[in-house]
Amino acid sequence: MRRAVCPGSFDPVTNGHLDIVGRASRLFDEVIVGVLVNQSKSGLFTVEERIDMLREVTASYDNVRVESFRGLLVDFCRAQQASVLIKGLRAVSDFDYELQMAQMNIGLAGVETLFMPTNPLYSFLSSSLVKDVAKWGGDISAHVPDRVREELSARLVRPPRD
Repeated sequence: MRRAVCPGSFDPVTNGHLDIVGRASRLFDEVIVGVLVNQSKSGLFTVEERIDMLREVTASYDNVRVESFRGLLVDFCRAQQASVLIKGLRAVSDFDYELQMAQMNIGLAGVETLFMPTNPLYSFLSSSLVKDVAKWGGDISAHVPDRVREELSARLVRPPRD
């Protein structure tokens, strides 16, 4: 079975993330969306909330499942019996960082990294940018699934000041 991991923090998941997951699901028998549990960072959404949103928005893919992990990504890959990572690249600046990680992962555990260029529609998109726009009441409906937009709106939108 060809199994791949799409890792990230997904705080929150964007349409750019979903584009990569969907495309990966056509290339592999199974895709595991790995949600990083990072104790040193406090996300806007809890890990459980992120997993719940991801499971809902990836439900249409029969071969995608969502799991959380702590520690080294290569250890998670071993535990999932996945020898491939899928990483989306938006720009050259992403490549510089991701290449170093890919080289470390192949050296540590023989885990290959496949880079997938992001659809140009999402090349500027990041979870941080989406959160910032949502915080000020901007329209993010083209950038995130409806469920995520609703959750962000409920959590972030500031009432207008007089």
